[in-house]
Amino acid sequence: MENIFKKDLSGALVSPNEPGYDELINSIFDTMKLAYELNTGYHSSEEVRDYLSQIIGRKIDESVTLLPPFYVDFGKNIRIGKRCWIQQGCTFFDRGGITIGNDVFIAPKVNLITINHDSDPENRSATYGRPIVIEDKVWIGINSTILPGVTVGYGSIVGANSVVTHDVSPYTVVGGNPAKFIKEIRLKKQM
Repeated sequence: MENIFKKDLSGALVSPNEPGYDELINSIFDTMKLAYELNTGYHSSEEVRDYLSQIIGRKIDESVTLLPPFYVDFGKNIRIGKRCWIQQGCTFFDRGGITIGNDVFIAPKVNLITINHDSDPENRSATYGRPIVIEDKVWIGINSTILPGVTVGYGSIVGANSVVTHDVSPYTVVGGNPAKFIKEIRLKKQM
């Protein structure tokens, strides 16, 4: 039997009826408990990073800033680079894998959602994931949602309230629902 955690991360369809599903759900509830503790009361930056490290199962670089509350389902499939800012009220559903590069700014209420349900109504409770990759120096605007399987390219900007359904090219600005190309980012000449 394939480990359900590996199967889930691989993007295969995972059903509540298969062996190991209870273990997956219990792990999600364990993570939610840690997130609840993080979101309750005041915590220093160090304490917040400690909670986040526990949630994702690896040490967070001291240059990372997370401003609670923070909502997460599984947690263990999140990778966060250096010098990232993650603002209040963000939701990361990471069962499909979330990779955040260096120097990324994530505004309040951003949703990174890697999970989807089977389109067959007779099997709707089954889920599958697709990874989200946020490359270095990206800025994601307030209340935006990045959907499963999307890569947001280097140095790009996602406008506020956008729903990103397709990859975003490097050095571009996208916005809307669904997010569409707005313009290229022109780099200033180095002096």
